[in-house]
Amino acid sequence: MSLKQQINEDMKTAMRAKDQLALGTIRLINAAIKQYEVDERAEADDAKITAILGKMIKQRKDSAKIYTEAGRQDLADKENAEIKVLNRYLPEMLSAEAVAAEVAAAVAETGASSPADMGKLMGLLKTRLAGKADMGEVNKAVKAALAK
Repeated sequence: MSLKQQINEDMKTAMRAKDQLALGTIRLINAAIKQYEVDERAEADDAKITAILGKMIKQRKDSAKIYTEAGRQDLADKENAEIKVLNRYLPEMLSAEAVAAEVAAAVAETGASSPADMGKLMGLLKTRLAGKADMGEVNKAVKAALAK
């Protein structure tokens, strides 16, 4: 079953269960997918849907941080609850050790040795780890590896 079909099935389940949080979040996912398909005039595959979900999670993390700083914990909690629903559709994230191992392998493969090589290294890792790791964490790991 494709990710798009799974999202639609989960929407029906959320409707039956009257789970308003999940239903609202899944409707936002469907809207983002439809927007992509209209803009690009192409069918969204699982890889593109994963990228859309990653973008949505990043937006909610940023919003939750802003709400927390502004003292609006109720709104931050809502954003965090939506993040949990969005995470259902993403593949299991790699651990910090696995990310470090991928970075080390990429450094060995590219021969990167200084911070000037960071762009080349991040380009390679972005294709390998898309949807599997938080790219902010990957960036930190690359900086640490190149600083040695």
